[in-house]
Parts: sequence; structure tokens; C-alpha cells
Amino acid sequence: MKTEQRLQELGIELTKPTSPMANYVNAVRTGNLLYLAGKGPGLPGHPLPVGKVGRDFTKEQGYEYARQTGLSLIAVMKAELGDLDRVKRIVKLLGMVNATPEFGEQPEVINGCSDLFVSVFGDRGRHARSAVGMGSLPRGIPVEIEVIVEVEDAPARRAAAKPAAKPAARRKAAPKAKRKSAKSKRR
Repeated sequence: MKTEQRLQELGIELTKPTSPMANYVNAVRTGNLLYLAGKGPGLPGHPLPVGKVGRDFTKEQGYEYARQTGLSLIAVMKAELGDLDRVKRIVKLLGMVNATPEFGEQPEVINGCSDLFVSVFGDRGRHARSAVGMGSLPRGIPVEIEVIVEVEDAPARRAAAKPAAKPAARRKAAPKAKRKSAKSKRR
């Protein structure tokens, strides 16, 4: 099943990715890996949630914020790759929770993003992960998550590259064959 169809089945409509808040970009690709900058929760047209999990927000609210963050990250993947089916695998997720010192359920909070990725991408969404508590996060947001994604090359690029290489090889091989047959006739 196509990833876009799966999003529709889940009732998910992606929004445009948010712009970086400082001097960085949303994603950088090197080879077949796409590194996504940390994103936080927030819905378009609403103020950013601010506060600590364990004091201002419950574990369940933190889970929802992690899910919102996952949606923002998927929107970045879509914007960068054009087609979510190019996501070969979610490789690694780092989830940071702005929490009180005694709060210890960071993994349950970050499951909001992890569960979303598995729902959307299936086995391609299963990933290695760290879920850690932080004393603070930018702008006081409750959750920030960054992701490393393995990417498939675009099918159109692979298809275009292969035929172009074959005719060039044939052109070079043909003159050599003619030369050999001409030499054979001389002997």
C-alpha cells in the first residue's frame, strides 16, 4: 500500500513544514541518509505549547505532543523527498522531553512519535531510539524530536540512468568489432 493512501486511511492530512527558528535547515541529505532537524509540537494557527511534562502536562498529553511532532517530521520528509514511498526506513529517532527532574516516563511520551511512524510506514517505521529528559527545550516546548531516515533513490532517476549508459557502451563496442573484421580480411 502506498504511504499516501495509508495517511488517508488514518485520516491524516499533512501541513506545510514549519520554517526553522534559527540558522539551520529542516533537513540535510548525504548519500542515502536524510537527517531531519529537531522539531517540536504545534498546530498551525495555534500558539506553541509551553511547559514541562510531569508538572504542566501529563504523560498522555506529552504523548500527543510527540505525535504532533511526528506529523511535522513526516511533512518535512514529504517536502524533501516528494514521495513518502522513498522512505526506505526510519533509522534512528532522538526524542527529548522537557520534564521535571523526577519524571521518568520519557519512553512512554516519545512513543507518540514512534507509534505514529509504525502506523504510517509499517515495518519501515520501526527504528532505533533514544528518549531522554531535558531540563529545558527551545521556547519552553515540551518535546523535541530529530530523526535519521534511509532514502531510496527516485525510481525515475534509476530508470533514466540505465538506458543512457547502454547505448554509449554499444557505440564504443561497434567500431572495435568492425576493426577486427577488417584486420581478419587483410590476413
